[in-house]
Amino acid sequence: MSHFRLARLCLLLAAVGLNTAPALMTSAHAQKKADAPAAAPANTVRPELYKLLDPAQIQPLVTAKNAAELQNRIAQADAMPNKTPYENYVVNRIKMVHASLSGNEAGIAQYADEVVKSGFEPKESQAQLVLAIADVQYKAKNYPAAIEQLKRYESLGGNMVQARPLLARAMYLSKDYAGAKPQLQQMISEAEAAGKTPSQEDLKLLLSAAYELKDNATYESTVQKMVASYPSDEMWSEVIRTGVIRKPGFDQNNYLPVLRLEFAALKTLREEDYVDLAESALRDGFPTEAKNALDAGYAAGVLGKGGNAKAHNALRAKAEKGAADDAKNIASGEASAAKSKNGAGLVNLGWAYSTMGQHDKGIGFIQQGIAKGGLKQPDEAKLRLGAAQAKAGRKDEAIKTFESVKAGGGLSDVARVWIMTLKQPAGAAAPATASQTTVAPAPVK
Repeated sequence: MSHFRLARLCLLLAAVGLNTAPALMTSAHAQKKADAPAAAPANTVRPELYKLLDPAQIQPLVTAKNAAELQNRIAQADAMPNKTPYENYVVNRIKMVHASLSGNEAGIAQYADEVVKSGFEPKESQAQLVLAIADVQYKAKNYPAAIEQLKRYESLGGNMVQARPLLARAMYLSKDYAGAKPQLQQMISEAEAAGKTPSQEDLKLLLSAAYELKDNATYESTVQKMVASYPSDEMWSEVIRTGVIRKPGFDQNNYLPVLRLEFAALKTLREEDYVDLAESALRDGFPTEAKNALDAGYAAGVLGKGGNAKAHNALRAKAEKGAADDAKNIASGEASAAKSKNGAGLVNLGWAYSTMGQHDKGIGFIQQGIAKGGLKQPDEAKLRLGAAQAKAGRKDEAIKTFESVKAGGGLSDVARVWIMTLKQPAGAAAPATASQTTVAPAPVK
């Protein structure tokens, strides 16, 4: 987690206003006092104290970071008896600056608090000093104290756009996830309203807070925001897990379309997913699809090693032989598929062509098969059509096809995620569109 920090020295010096001299009882006033006693102005500093704290002398010390001489003057000021509340306020201002110069975090918080509580500090700078106190407490990992000061800052009319990141993090780190969630949501909404991309850290914190709160709706929506702006294999996996597999009504018989989606959306699959995709494709008569999956697994360094290397090699050999045979014989199946009473043969033929990289030809056969009808799962055929269109680079057509998928059991959810992959902004990771063997690039989290 990045550390939210204020430009503390600049902040404090601006708030203290060293260029503005505190009110001083002038010699003329002193003479008047001798001639005719009068009440001293409330907000004045006696001349002997002013000589020590004259801004014209203090400012060069601050600029030169001469903390030792500044401390010497403070010690002399502390030794003066019977200081008025206003004089104590002025001394505490200088102590606050000295603490900042010296890197004394506790001192900054202590004296800034005294300055604010004195009642003499201008209202417009009180909030900034309280924000500095909150920052000190946050750095000290005293998160409850930081939260208290941030609420104080808000009550003083402070700019919460500036302070909300600190408040959200303090709440999160103190495990007040219920408090952190709305703060993070507001920050993200404000960024989006301004046409900006929410920060990755804010999204991650909201994702974690939603997880801790078991807030599934917020978790799922935040995962989708993450994958839209900061796509990665981990986030795409979460989108598919939360938006498809874990949704009520998912049918395990529809797991092959999920595997095909993962193969398109993720840069690298798990070992078991490469194997499951290859075995399922072989079972359904698509050896080239199986070979493509296994080739990608080997290229990624996931398959062909470890205790399962022998099994991987055997499966790959089987897929390679089947793919070679399919390439020789596929054209001979066109006539029988066209004569079939239903469109299943045409859909399968078209998908086989697409797995071989002949996407346009494959799209034509799949469309003929869907139009012919008689399919057990016409929407599953539409998923394959959309995938073939996406791989052919026909993105707009693919989106329309996926939008037409309405079946339950997870199929419409698979289509929805496919659309998300195709609507990735320019420069973000997207599904492969050239060939089945190319997996969409995605940045590492």
